[in-house]
Amino acid sequence: MSALTHAASVVVAASPEEVYDLVSDVTRTGEWSPVCRSCWWDEGATGAVGDWFTGRNETPDRTWETRSQVVTADRGREFAWVVGGTLVRWAFTMEPVESGTRLTESWEFLPAGLARFAERFGDDAERQVEDRTRAAHEGIPATLAAVKRIAESGRTGVARVREPSPSDSSSR
Repeated sequence: MSALTHAASVVVAASPEEVYDLVSDVTRTGEWSPVCRSCWWDEGATGAVGDWFTGRNETPDRTWETRSQVVTADRGREFAWVVGGTLVRWAFTMEPVESGTRLTESWEFLPAGLARFAERFGDDAERQVEDRTRAAHEGIPATLAAVKRIAESGRTGVARVREPSPSDSSSR
């Protein structure tokens, strides 16, 4: 079985806080996710740690919904959630770099998720986990590219970080 974690990064020409504001707005997930078509917050949720949201996912083979709980909400640093509260952890982490923000998306199949798949799928559990692992490996680069495009487009309320010009060196 392949590794049950995966992460990839991209540099986005926007501040860490602006990138956080974009990716932590789960209602916009359908704009960048290749699988999750829409998300909505549970009543009263604001995106704080402990809040829950629901996502509607679609692939050519099936459509399903999941509920997820926010486990980290640190503006400009990390936004993370766990599907089902215990099954799979997804996170966006932000790191300031000279040209904006290094955005990393990570995914981890948790022990409770593996146990749930074994219970639900029996002898087919390993193949089901492999399918989800492959989807994460393929989906993360597509998601990051789309978030970068949206954040840098200027149409989202997320301002672009201006690239430094040679004349800026005298003011450093």
